[in-house]
Amino acid sequence: MDLILCHTTADFDALGAAIGLTRLLPGSKIVLTGGAHPPVRDFLALHRDEYALIERRSVNPKKIRSLTVVDTQHRDRLGKAAEWIDLPHLKKIVVYDHHLEQNGDIPATQVHISPVGAITTLIVEELQKQHTSLSPAEATAMALGIHVDTGSLTYDNATPRDALALAWLMQQGASLSVVAEYVEPGLSPQLQQLLSEALDNLQYLCIRGYTLAWVRLQTSAFVPGLSSLASELMELTEINALLLADEYPLGDGDSRLTIIGRSQIPDVNLNKIFQPLGGGGHSQATSLNLRGANYEEVLNQLLEGLKAQVPHPPTARDLMSSPVRTIRPDTTIEEAQRILLRYGHSGLSVVDAQGKLLGIISRRDIDIALHHGFSHAPVKGYMTINPKTITPDTTLPEIESLMVTYDIGRLPVLDDGQLVGIVTRTDVLRELHQEREGDKRREGERERGREGEDVEVPNLAELRDRLDPKLWELLTKASVQAKQRGWHLYLVGGAVRDLLLAKEASGTLMIQDIDLVVDGFHKAADVGAGVELAKALQQIYPAARLEIHGAFQTAALLWHKDPELDSLWVDIATARTEFYPYPAANPEVEASSIRQDLYRRDFTINALALRLTPPHAGKLLDFFGGLLDLQAKQIRVLHANSFIEDPTRIYRGVRFAVRFGFKIEPQTEEYIRYAINSGVYDRTARENNRAPALQTRLKAELKHILEAPYWKRALQLLGDLGALQCIHPTLKLDEDLLRLLRLLERCLRRFDPQQTLIVHWQMRLEAIVAHLAPEYRAKVAKNLQMQEDSIERLQNLAQTQAEVRESLPICQRPSQVVQLLRQYDLPMLILIALHSSRVIRQQIWHYLTIWANVQPILNGNDLKKLGYKPGPQYRQMLDDLLAATLDEEIKNRAEAEIFLAQHYPK
Repeated sequence: MDLILCHTTADFDALGAAIGLTRLLPGSKIVLTGGAHPPVRDFLALHRDEYALIERRSVNPKKIRSLTVVDTQHRDRLGKAAEWIDLPHLKKIVVYDHHLEQNGDIPATQVHISPVGAITTLIVEELQKQHTSLSPAEATAMALGIHVDTGSLTYDNATPRDALALAWLMQQGASLSVVAEYVEPGLSPQLQQLLSEALDNLQYLCIRGYTLAWVRLQTSAFVPGLSSLASELMELTEINALLLADEYPLGDGDSRLTIIGRSQIPDVNLNKIFQPLGGGGHSQATSLNLRGANYEEVLNQLLEGLKAQVPHPPTARDLMSSPVRTIRPDTTIEEAQRILLRYGHSGLSVVDAQGKLLGIISRRDIDIALHHGFSHAPVKGYMTINPKTITPDTTLPEIESLMVTYDIGRLPVLDDGQLVGIVTRTDVLRELHQEREGDKRREGERERGREGEDVEVPNLAELRDRLDPKLWELLTKASVQAKQRGWHLYLVGGAVRDLLLAKEASGTLMIQDIDLVVDGFHKAADVGAGVELAKALQQIYPAARLEIHGAFQTAALLWHKDPELDSLWVDIATARTEFYPYPAANPEVEASSIRQDLYRRDFTINALALRLTPPHAGKLLDFFGGLLDLQAKQIRVLHANSFIEDPTRIYRGVRFAVRFGFKIEPQTEEYIRYAINSGVYDRTARENNRAPALQTRLKAELKHILEAPYWKRALQLLGDLGALQCIHPTLKLDEDLLRLLRLLERCLRRFDPQQTLIVHWQMRLEAIVAHLAPEYRAKVAKNLQMQEDSIERLQNLAQTQAEVRESLPICQRPSQVVQLLRQYDLPMLILIALHSSRVIRQQIWHYLTIWANVQPILNGNDLKKLGYKPGPQYRQMLDDLLAATLDEEIKNRAEAEIFLAQHYPK
């Protein structure tokens, strides 16, 4: 006999999963080990005969061959049927469950646990794999299981897998009218009476902006459906967490205590609180049954555990943008509009000469003034005076309440009367969205992108496990220093991206380029918070070299071949925003907030930040969908004009795409092509003496690409996008250039395999620039600020190539070829070979592989022994000996001595 066991007080999910298992295990029977929820009991009163259900008392334990347990991992939830687990003749025990954080005590031979909203979903997926069909009655019961346990796909634990399972059950004939009847059965008269009693006796506690409530009921016997009563209480009172206790007597004079737990608070895991007392369930819905327990002691333990888990809600200090863009009351409407456009703000704070807040003017206010022709009017006539304000410690719920109550889009943050920041409606919505996404992850559902694989969001402990311990130690010390100064510290950019992409917590990931951002400039020293933090860290790490870039409010700590940190580079910056005065210029930088700092970055996957300082250490900031783009394996730009402002972003985007095997998102590719085809780069280069994004910064990106192992694929993608025009408008990756680069690689492998004679990436760049018309080569090389010898080679290439092309064919002997070619260095010969005919290329190849390595048979010491006086004639004698050796006029020492005696008699 093969039995399927539901836990005591079976719900629709346990029943639905058990019914599905009877199709996977033909001939098996379902045992309800200890009653059922009232709706389940009512459902079975009408439909019991449709399913393979038997009574526990009708089972002969000696005939049980296997047990399959659904929706629990604990034997004490199986009632008296738990005795069967210890039967010595059992062949197997299988457990199916969806509670990830349970520590089960059933000695299962097989365990199937998956993070789905309903365990029925897991069984549906097995049925689909085996192409098993269901009857309408079976499909209906299973659909009820998913509907009830996921709140018809509205609960936070619901997953796309549950939705797909429901769709399949509908295809199998599940009755929606029956589902509707039992999903919302309403409270029984007894529960309605208890609801009224509970509402009258609820006790409340407000902590960190959340409301906790608890109530104790005393009934004469067990009351089924208490979980429905708890849900109803949560809906009616809008509390954030509830402990509902019911105590009733047992027949032997003892009593039983049942406690239902419900929570809607982020980061609170009720399962961890209930487990030590023998209870369990989901993180937001748990239960506990105890015999003869002391109500006060149990409740106090649960309440203390609950209070300890209640998170500190974000405050204005966490949300605000700082410093605040301010204007004076006499600023014109036209000037205010220009400032809004430059910084992308939706409003501005108006302050007096002492920095005291006078009012706020919004974009809408400015638009109305402009519409009526008042562009030269002062803003004081249109601003909102006496605005609502908050302090740095105002919590998110309080901020949200103010915005909703007064329909305010932005709240200035005042600290001792000074304006230190501003919180906008967008800041609040973004924070609330991140909380919801965090809830889903904490439920065990790993977020999945539109395409591609899952990307885990590491908490701070996982971050520590992935990084090299010495690097983690440095980040910890930096965090401590920032916290002591009242600042927030973030790990940003590529390091966060690489941590998210890391597959294993090996503890050895040593990132060589770290970017840290300090947010909290309103409390910074004059030199900037980033610089001050860098100086503090150098006191701890004296081996590091400190570099300060005051114009950009950044500092860098550099280690060189350090025994612990190797060649680590740590950039520490104050959170800042930037504005490009014209395309391809260096940006103008101003202090700002972490949000604006991330907003100025290039691609979404690089606009991620991980907070290192408490109280929200380990929090991932993802304002622009970077995590989804990592999951979808795509490169997406943050701004439509990003490539017009900075063409090097095209090269970085290509580099990231090829390096990670990502694709460039279609809209981003359109932005790239538009920027290139607009002619803005050529126009900028003509109109401005300095265009760093087309000069030094472009060369830096070319270096990153051309020295990487994937440079060929990156160059091909740049060519497909037409992006080589950033180097020069006429440059294209045509077949001729591809052929030259293939030849170049053959030369580099043959003549400098260990990269000791030539810097290979520079040689590749020279070859690319040499593909231009001769009149452009030197100008482009100077524009890119290439090495002086590179510029000289490219400037002289056309003339040298003409000389070689003219002289080499008339060289009749090897010595003449050597005399002609040895006046040029190896890079020049390679460039000449790339741009010459096959015949000339073969002669140069023969020279480099054979003739250039031939030495005279005799050397200076030999000449001295032969009686020749040292002097200038030695060079000519050795040159003549070499020429004779090359031309095979002499082949050994004796012939060499005869040659000297004939041409240089003593």
